[in-house]
Amino acid sequence: MSRRERLYHLHDILRQRRTPIDRQRLMDELGCSQATLYRLINELRDNLGAPIEQDPDGRGYFYDRSLAGNFELPGFWISPEELQALLTARHVLGNVQPGLLEDELDGVQQRINQLLGRQGLDLAAQPERIQIRHDAGRPVPGKLFENALKALFQRRRVTITYHGRRRDDVSEREISPQRLINYRDRWYLAAWCHRADDFRSFALERIRALALTEQEASNLPQEEINSHFDEAFGIFSGPASHQARLLFSPEAARWAADEAWHPSQSSRWREDGSWELTLPYGHQRELLMDVLSYGAEVEVLAPVSLRKAVIEALDQTRARYD
Repeated sequence: MSRRERLYHLHDILRQRRTPIDRQRLMDELGCSQATLYRLINELRDNLGAPIEQDPDGRGYFYDRSLAGNFELPGFWISPEELQALLTARHVLGNVQPGLLEDELDGVQQRINQLLGRQGLDLAAQPERIQIRHDAGRPVPGKLFENALKALFQRRRVTITYHGRRRDDVSEREISPQRLINYRDRWYLAAWCHRADDFRSFALERIRALALTEQEASNLPQEEINSHFDEAFGIFSGPASHQARLLFSPEAARWAADEAWHPSQSSRWREDGSWELTLPYGHQRELLMDVLSYGAEVEVLAPVSLRKAVIEALDQTRARYD
């Protein structure tokens, strides 16, 4: 049963009841966990305006009968997240160069237009009203992207010629693709590098050549992949071996606090309006660049190694201007 089907079913159950129904009964009726039930109730009540109430002991749910008669679920609705996804998909499809799938992609775009039209958004008539910019993105050759996908899903090793920006060198590598990541509007191939005998992230636009081999790719445990790429900050994450503590000025905090830095971040507001952020990281390179982008509006409180790296970068910048 899909989320939308469960929402309709939950609405029907509560609408037909004259007395509260307890959590366990609802979970059995909907075939879901307690956490899923809470999400459904919150969405039905907070997003769709259903008159859901709880009995005094908090264990049962019911509709307020004085309001229930005026409430009906819409025949079709789109969440804000789904609306953003549709708008983005429509933009991407509109910029695809004609190819073998031109007719099929046109059909998909027309279906998206119909879905948006049901929300009163006639983008086909006024496409200029929505603009999605990818200024920071870097184009990836279509054939290279296609071969990377083939290797990923056919579980085949590939040989690549890679130009690394940091050392400005070109290397030949054999890798086992594990995951394709879109990060900050750029594509990265997360893979096991057989030369380094470790995980590596390769920016797709820096791959000069990619060839599929007949050898089967190494399949690493999902927990190991998640541990390397998800635990720490940034695309070159690695194990989360450090905790950074950053203090943003009251002015910068109004921007920094609205950003999702990392799923495991923690933060607190200070009395003067400044904002303290703590997040895990492995390699400091990317975090250092983000810290420096805030200039004098942020201070690294810990660890000492990151604080020293910021000071050194600032000294080098000042020396350039001196």
